[in-house]
This record gives sequence, C-alpha cells and structure tokens, in this order.
Amino acid sequence: SGSGCSPGAGGGGGGSSRAPHEELSMFQLPTLNFSPEQVASVCETLEETGDIERLGRFLWSLPVAPGACEAINKHESILRARAVVAFHTGNFRDLYHILENHKFTKESHGKLQAMWLEAHYQEAEKLRGRPLGPVDKYRVRKKFPLPRTIWDGEQKTHCFKERTRSLLREWYLQDP
Repeated sequence: SGSGCSPGAGGGGGGSSRAPHEELSMFQLPTLNFSPEQVASVCETLEETGDIERLGRFLWSLPVAPGACEAINKHESILRARAVVAFHTGNFRDLYHILENHKFTKESHGKLQAMWLEAHYQEAEKLRGRPLGPVDKYRVRKKFPLPRTIWDGEQKTHCFKERTRSLLREWYLQDP
C-alpha cells in the first residue's frame, strides 16, 4: 500500500464488464479540486501545527487517479507528510518505503532521520520485549543505516562530522 498516492491507494478493478471510464467515475467522489501546490501547502501547515490526525485524514481524501498521484508525489512536503503519518500510525513499512524511494532536501533530513531511527528502535524494542540501552541503539543504527535519500553520506564521529574532525586536527597540528 505504500506506493499509492494516499494511504491505501489503488482502486479495485475486479473483472467488471464496465468500460474503463465508467469504472473510474465510481471512485470519483465529490472532492474539492486542489492544485498540487495547494495540497503541499495544506500538508505543511498541518505538519507544522502537529495535527497528525487531520493530516492523515486530508491525505486519505486525496484523489487516487494515476495522473493526480504523480503530480502530488513530486512535492517533498506531501511525501514528508505521508512519512509523518505513516510514522505516527506505526506503519513503518510505508515509512521506510517513502524514505528509501524519494530524494529529500537537506532541510528535511533531520526530521526524517529521527523518524527512521525511532521506527527501527521501536521495532527492536517490540522484538526484544524491553527498552533499548545505548549499545542496543548503536547496534540498530549499524544494522539499519540511514538511506542516502535522507542523509548527505558524511559520517559523524562523536558528534563531529569527519570533515570537521580532520580540519580541527589539521589546525591543531599547525598550532599546538
């Protein structure tokens, strides 16, 4: 279900003798027609206010027609909203699918990385039946590295990126 436009997207065709255009009209409920930009704006507003329940309902109400899905899924804020809803509803498979298959800008990385890790921590806790300690969390991070779609690829070592560490080392060696 993670590849659709909204959660649970995809209409059932099931062997009907109707013409394709008649089949489509059955699924077209009276909806307000938003442009993808307007949908993105609503998603951003609901995400910023933290109203995840309304955000989820809004995403569910979006059209599932193939053309509409492609247009909507080009917007990062809509994809991020879908990821947020998937995370908050515990639908981690959808969350992972969205994060692994769409490239996000640096501005979204922090939030999406936190959701990626927290989802994996929660799954590991459920499996182990106990809260994770620091070593457990480290092992989870090693087992499920961040996808390149939400990470610039630079390793962090003790809170510093590797580039920063080498620069500090270089300056220290020049002027001890």
